[in-house]
Amino acid sequence: MRKLARSCMALALLVLAMPLAGQVSYERILEAASEPGNWLTYSGNYLGHRHSPLRQITPGNAARLRPVWVYQIGTTHAFETTPIVVGDVMYISEPPSDVTALDTRTGRPLWKYERRIPESMPLCCGRVNRGVAVLNDLVYIGTLDSHLVALDAKSGQVRWDVEVADYKIGISMTAAPLALKDKIILGMAGGEFGVRGFLDAYDAKTGDRLWRFWTVPVAGEPGAETWAGESWKQGSATTWVTGAYDPESNLVYWGTGNPGPDWNGDVRKGDNLYSDCIIALDADTGKLKWYFQFTPHDVHDWDSVQVPVLADGEVRGEPRRLVLFANRNGFYYVLDRESGKFLQGKAYVKQTWASGLDDNGRPMVLPNTSPTVDGNIVYPSLGGGTNWQSPAYNPELHLFFVAARELGQIYFKGEADFKVGSLYNAGGARNIPGEEPHGAIRAFQPETGELKWDFPLHSPPGGGVLSTAGGLVFGGTGEGDIFALDATNGKPVWRFQTGGGMRSNPISYESEGKQHIAVTAGRGLFVFALEE
Repeated sequence: MRKLARSCMALALLVLAMPLAGQVSYERILEAASEPGNWLTYSGNYLGHRHSPLRQITPGNAARLRPVWVYQIGTTHAFETTPIVVGDVMYISEPPSDVTALDTRTGRPLWKYERRIPESMPLCCGRVNRGVAVLNDLVYIGTLDSHLVALDAKSGQVRWDVEVADYKIGISMTAAPLALKDKIILGMAGGEFGVRGFLDAYDAKTGDRLWRFWTVPVAGEPGAETWAGESWKQGSATTWVTGAYDPESNLVYWGTGNPGPDWNGDVRKGDNLYSDCIIALDADTGKLKWYFQFTPHDVHDWDSVQVPVLADGEVRGEPRRLVLFANRNGFYYVLDRESGKFLQGKAYVKQTWASGLDDNGRPMVLPNTSPTVDGNIVYPSLGGGTNWQSPAYNPELHLFFVAARELGQIYFKGEADFKVGSLYNAGGARNIPGEEPHGAIRAFQPETGELKWDFPLHSPPGGGVLSTAGGLVFGGTGEGDIFALDATNGKPVWRFQTGGGMRSNPISYESEGKQHIAVTAGRGLFVFALEE
């Protein structure tokens, strides 16, 4: 009896010692700017800004940033999570599909959910996961073996677990879900295996699927005529990075991946809708309102899954609600987010495959730029002018920031032989001998794409950027540096060598009255604050 009393007392003390997070309602995420100390959704807000309203850290004091704690993962897989912060609790995903709750003040683990993933499964790009979502009292993760799991935010206990798709055919889940209203929106990966892409919505309380939008139409549906024969069956167009949401129009904006097979378009003649598109879907029904295709009949593996940034601006003297999109194909686009109409576009990195964009935003493709059996040099590389790493937007300075990549590759065309669960690339790409790839963090005027400043990097970046109201842009390098730039001119004001390449997106939060910066690099999550 005494032992039981002691156990109960110890449990009570443990509960009392646990940091309090509180429930994260939809309304709280809607008003994320009103509680700047938290980071409640993948991009910081629904609009995809990745901008923190915190302003304690500035260009004038950033040199005093020091690490306050580091959390190391016990695996060699890439660490690509974007943390979610609610009160004094941080939720992260760990590769391959685990979830950990940490004390934001110390990095102390509070609980951990570990998922056993099959040893052998078709994966193209490593055992990775890019984050979780929170809604009310649950934490959500999409798993490599194609499940959506809901966990109790206080204990990590599984509330429900639903199968989304059959992982054996090559479908996996690596993106952070997007929680909105009473729904969880979830994308999927696996385009390299000739799967058919989709975007799903699930009931946040029960896990019941509410709708599915197929990104490759079947015969008889609009867009099916853009796929020759039955090539739509292996059309890919996956949805493997988190999108954005506009509460006013109730539209979800999501990018789609390249068509399959990647480098041989002969078997799929046509524009191949809705690959390489941004799609605008009604959040309640999943019905398509509009789409815009960046790269019709893509043969260079230029997925258009980059995070859409929703902002207001003025184009040609007319106020507009905009979508800003730095695309993997090397062009920067400005679209009307109510109609999808193309408003502006220009190259933001070196590209050699198109002479430009026509009045509708369609690329004017140059001859002899497709992959060949002997190989063809084209810019940008298959990694693109940017990739899945997040851009950022500062609404106060009205600047758009992107981690840009500068390199080309030799593209090869191969045989298109489809087999379930096997790679369906039909070609490949390799680096150009003697070329020195490099990168940059670039700032643009949002409505025009006019370059405002450029901070050069020794190599193409593998991580995204964060904007803050303190007038800073945070980013990182493949060589392990985390840095801060003055947002007005791109001048460096701080750097820290972590010892491992950055492959994620920074966030900012407040703990005990101090602004913190959190980002993964190598196998560690590094958290910084100003030295006293």
